[in-house]
Amino acid sequence: MRNDPASTANAVLTRVGGPANVTSVAHCMTRLRLALADPAAADEAGLRALPGVLAVVSDGPAWQIVLGPGVVDEVTAEVEARVTAGRTGDAGARSTREEEDEKDAKGEEGEKGTPAADGGPEDPGARLKQELRQRNATPFKSALRRVANVFVPLIPALIGCGVLAGLGGLLANTGLLPGLTPALSAIASAFLALIAVFVGHNTAREFGGTPVLGAAVAAVVVYPGVAKVPVFGTHLAPGQGGVLGALAAAWLATRVEKWCRGRVPGALDVLLTPTVTVLVPGLVTLYGLMYAAGAVASAIGTAANWLLATAGAVAGLVLGGLFLPLVMLGLHQALIPIHTTLIEQRGYTVLLPLLAMAGAGQVGAALAVYVRLRHDVPLRTTIRSALPAGLLGVGEPLIYGVSLPLGRPFLTACAGGAAGGAFVGFFAMLGTQVGATAIGPSGWALFPLLAGNRGPAVAAAIYAGGLLTGYLVGFAATYLFGFPRRRRTSAPV
Repeated sequence: MRNDPASTANAVLTRVGGPANVTSVAHCMTRLRLALADPAAADEAGLRALPGVLAVVSDGPAWQIVLGPGVVDEVTAEVEARVTAGRTGDAGARSTREEEDEKDAKGEEGEKGTPAADGGPEDPGARLKQELRQRNATPFKSALRRVANVFVPLIPALIGCGVLAGLGGLLANTGLLPGLTPALSAIASAFLALIAVFVGHNTAREFGGTPVLGAAVAAVVVYPGVAKVPVFGTHLAPGQGGVLGALAAAWLATRVEKWCRGRVPGALDVLLTPTVTVLVPGLVTLYGLMYAAGAVASAIGTAANWLLATAGAVAGLVLGGLFLPLVMLGLHQALIPIHTTLIEQRGYTVLLPLLAMAGAGQVGAALAVYVRLRHDVPLRTTIRSALPAGLLGVGEPLIYGVSLPLGRPFLTACAGGAAGGAFVGFFAMLGTQVGATAIGPSGWALFPLLAGNRGPAVAAAIYAGGLLTGYLVGFAATYLFGFPRRRRTSAPV
């Protein structure tokens, strides 16, 4: 039975310190993303215990609550409504209800016997965890997180257009419905043709500028008229620099806008600030950023092609094996602009299917844990509830609920991901590329988005082989090496 989104939103807000403690609300395909003013006020154990919450990932003020596809959209809307109402003073009618929820939550935790290790005030483990979070909040990771915040809201449109592009390609190859194929192509391609504008809008919003001004400057990148502008003896191509150029242009626009706001007299601000914000970054974009970003984007595409063609199996092994640790460290966010650039250049990213093999290794490892630890009823219950999400590419419940707490199964899951990545990468060395027309889904959910230079059917077959390899190697490695010898024949303490 599906949980009511309003009830889930109330329960979540109660356990993160109330609406007043939430400074921003966002979501991706599976996660509700909250920024908290006071992270210490959140009850992580209480959040994990909520029905419908698959996992919780906390990193200082940034909290991610895994709810799953579809559900996260509805719950996010409810959370946003309550946070907005709380800021405008309309949350009084909910205060009594939230207090009752909090009392009920405390009662439930008391019945469950929540240990002090889940975050009690005198727990050394909790203090150590908080110290690690603070050390982990580096400027580099903060920058990656902000870049991710620019691109994550675009993922639903990338998925929708990617599915339509795949459907259009299927119709074109089969000759069915020839009158519909051009329409599907136009609908699927329109977003990618203007994606730079959306990147500019989100960049300005993320970095504190006026979104429409960021979009206006980024629009220069895709405007057809740039082909008529002579730049150092040559002419630019519309779209040169792509999303990387749009990101840089909009970021520069926010810096110029903030500079103007502090210096232009109030009476002239409405006229001069927008003009200067569009003019200066626009000129810099035309005479520098588009060329530089175009060179970087071309280098990314060339490097990806060369890597897979010459060392595809090794590249797949490394990427598939290291992706789970990258997710743990938050460094996977650096790949989002790279994926988007590759999709913009050729219509699909060849990296995502390799990285998706990490989820296959995770599923195989979880199945091995389920078989070996027959007497651990709570853990087996967790695996049964999290496995369907893992098969569809939502790996956090298995990571944080199964493999990571056990230790060795996390490493053997990485081995399964490495094997699956090597399988897919090996075919790339033979000249058959497997790509994804959108980012976000993985596991079985990626099948509708697969594409490649030999057609979607061949891409799907190779991808399925990679998943099967990841499942089998993850299972075998975990079954044989995933447990200390003394625990192989007995239930864990």
